[in-house]
Amino acid sequence: MTLSHDVAGNGPALVLLHSGVCDRRMWDAQWPALIDAGYQVVRCDFRGFGSTPAADRPYSDAEDVRELLDTLGIARAALVGASYGGQVALEIAARRAERVSAVALLCSARPGHEPSGELRALGEREEALIEAGDLTGAVELMVDTWLGPDAAETAREAVRRMQRRAYEVQLAAAGEFEPIEAEPDLGAVRAPCLVVSGGHDLADFREIAAQLPALLTTTTAHHVDLPWAGHLPNLERPSAVTGLLVGFLREKVLAQSPGERR
Repeated sequence: MTLSHDVAGNGPALVLLHSGVCDRRMWDAQWPALIDAGYQVVRCDFRGFGSTPAADRPYSDAEDVRELLDTLGIARAALVGASYGGQVALEIAARRAERVSAVALLCSARPGHEPSGELRALGEREEALIEAGDLTGAVELMVDTWLGPDAAETAREAVRRMQRRAYEVQLAAAGEFEPIEAEPDLGAVRAPCLVVSGGHDLADFREIAAQLPALLTTTTAHHVDLPWAGHLPNLERPSAVTGLLVGFLREKVLAQSPGERR
């Protein structure tokens, strides 16, 4: 199965991987700017999100993305991942290092991370609301948890739409299949990495961001903390995060592949 996706632009390939409460629409503000910055930009919906059906068998999100790149004829790409999308990006960069030119991680999850009591309790509250049939309550819990104080109502409404869509797609599926868990050796990542954290995010993700530069031992990893941000900074202050991504990618991707510029 090919993931639902968009592709546009010319230049080095750049893949945008969404968080677990959103879908590919979370990149709407970054999409035109990254195309104009000189990239062939791809964004996709993981299984059970947006326009991609839920899984009907065991699967790997990282392998789904690899297969999409193969279908598009893309041999090498930079990856930008938010939250769970960052975890997928790390798995691809570790297992398929030759195919990844750079990685930008926004409040990323990490393969093998043991969730804190706070994060487990959040999951239990979400599950209880869903089992009670209160999707609106579950959606509002996610919106309140994952968006920081700078988020405008437009961002909150966008997350509401995307999270509700994910619940509806996943609840309508005949069976429930979780992605295959993988714990790749992050020391195998060779691409330069930008690691971004949010000052208002849950402690799990702030800790992951602080730990990643030491775990990514074979690459240059730079950690930037955004004190104003919650868990979804590209939705909270779109222009600030777009500028951060464009600057990182200009140095690590465009500067290394001048022949691919538009």
